[in-house]
Amino acid sequence: MIDSLGWVFIIGGVVFNMLGCLGLVRFPDLYNRMQAATKSVTLGTCGILFGIFLLSGFSALGIKALVCILFVLINLPVASHALSRGSLIFGIKMWHKTVKDDFSKDRGEKPAIEEDE
Repeated sequence: MIDSLGWVFIIGGVVFNMLGCLGLVRFPDLYNRMQAATKSVTLGTCGILFGIFLLSGFSALGIKALVCILFVLINLPVASHALSRGSLIFGIKMWHKTVKDDFSKDRGEKPAIEEDE
């Protein structure tokens, strides 16, 4: 029973990682691509590692998988935020059909998209 549940987590993680790769190819700008990669790859990688933990139990491999889950959950979103913030400050523009730009004030620009108030 635990083995089949472990394989379900592994297969689900691989599917989420593949969807993240598809988002990298299909989305139009850096910010959308980074969001797709961060969210799906975090969930996919943690799913694969948790499946490995379920398959191996509390062995050395299982404990390493749990430690890697913790490492991924802490570092991947923080690194993605730092990269997107740096790209924003550097001046990489959003896609021309972006509906709302809340970060133009951070760049010192006038919003390209007028907000309704």
